Amino acid sequence: MTTAPVALLDAASLYFRSYFALPDSMTAPDGTPVNAVRGFADTVARILTDRRPARLVACLDADWRPQFRVDALPSYKAHRVAEPQPAGSLDVEEVPDTLTPQVPIILELLEAVGLATAEAAGFEADDVIGTLTAREAVDPVEVITGDRDLFQLVRSDPTPVSVIYVGKGWAKAEVLGPAEVAARYGVPEPTAGPAYADMSMLRGDPSDGLPGVAGIGEKTAAKLISQFGSLEALVKAARQEDPQLPLKTRVRLNEAADYLVAAPTVVRVAPDAPVVFSRDDRVPSAPADPQRVEELAQRWNLGGSVKRLLAALPAQS
Repeated sequence: MTTAPVALLDAASLYFRSYFALPDSMTAPDGTPVNAVRGFADTVARILTDRRPARLVACLDADWRPQFRVDALPSYKAHRVAEPQPAGSLDVEEVPDTLTPQVPIILELLEAVGLATAEAAGFEADDVIGTLTAREAVDPVEVITGDRDLFQLVRSDPTPVSVIYVGKGWAKAEVLGPAEVAARYGVPEPTAGPAYADMSMLRGDPSDGLPGVAGIGEKTAAKLISQFGSLEALVKAARQEDPQLPLKTRVRLNEAADYLVAAPTVVRVAPDAPVVFSRDDRVPSAPADPQRVEELAQRWNLGGSVKRLLAALPAQS
């Protein structure tokens, strides 16, 4: 196994955070805000400089609210739909109007620099990350995100997978592997990733429309998963009225039986999404299209951010 990791970027998570972290007074000559573009470029530059990945993939949402998850749990991300849509139309996620036009600029810049993107039709970026993680049998994986849901991917074998959590920005980034997830959430270290996912189903997540099980919070959820080993085993114990479960807990779990059947489809990332890459994922030693990079930098007033990104490429640093 080589020591240089493969970096899997939760792209939307990173550019959302850049957008809200930087003022929209950062604009192009035509007045278009470019705060998300500049912040994202600076973040990628820091990743390249600080983590030294041999490969890097910016993972994208082809569908931010996949139908298979909505079919399993209609409340999934339902509150994020901007407004009711006519039958047959696509749901639209409510995003800041000045962010939406910046996303194509980010993708153009990545392409010109020579950094790979990847997506899978009908799936979220989380599923792309999950699939690429499941496939990786050579290099350590570093998942870079501001979304705790991806803690479910941490593992030790066959290649180590850690999450670099940037919820408080890159300067306060936290690197979490199985030991750190286990210590933080009270789940078993050998199965910390899957156990985190199981715990989160019991606990629920209002931000994603997951109701959880009434009366079961994070600590109780972690304790139950640690005791029974998995959500499936816990549900079976409740159904069979296992005396190890307090009566009140059995009742709550059985009342939530339909939700607990649907939750794994919603919460667990897909390990087999049909991922398509824009290009080879190796970090280039020089920009793929220097002229295009320069044009983008001038057109969108990306200045120092692009310079820092180019300087972070291996041959330039």
